[in-house]
Amino acid sequence: MVIRAIKKSDNPTVAKVVRQVLEDLGVPKVGTAYADKALDMMYETYQKPKSEYFVLEVNGRILGCAGIAPLDHYEGLVCELQKMYFLEEARGKGYGEKMIQVCLQKAREFGFEQCYLETMPYMKAAQKLYTKTGFTYLDGPMGDTGHYACPVHMILDL
Repeated sequence: MVIRAIKKSDNPTVAKVVRQVLEDLGVPKVGTAYADKALDMMYETYQKPKSEYFVLEVNGRILGCAGIAPLDHYEGLVCELQKMYFLEEARGKGYGEKMIQVCLQKAREFGFEQCYLETMPYMKAAQKLYTKTGFTYLDGPMGDTGHYACPVHMILDL
């Protein structure tokens, strides 16, 4: 298992992984990451300052991904844990916990003080991982991610 920064050549595979996970989980295609224009060019999207996107490789295959970037439309040292998805074959093996730690360490290196995320109510396994990591629930959204179909909002002090 390897967690590494995304390469431009990873773009098609990462987009396929994210879309597959969202389809498997029955996530709406509008108002979620599925409809993000950036999904087909994740490498380029994360070339901005204080942004990094990672892929999880197992035996040379990309099975998951996640990233950190400044929270859109928000003033302050808050980043967002973005597009963290794992194919079914990678779930339940501790990869998510390792990936989230890599992302949070990068967020600290970038100087962020808090990490925000949004998810779906029925993504219980993901929420369990987030709370285990120290994220707590918020009453509403922060910033404006454009993911209006994701009604669960969480925050972590770094």
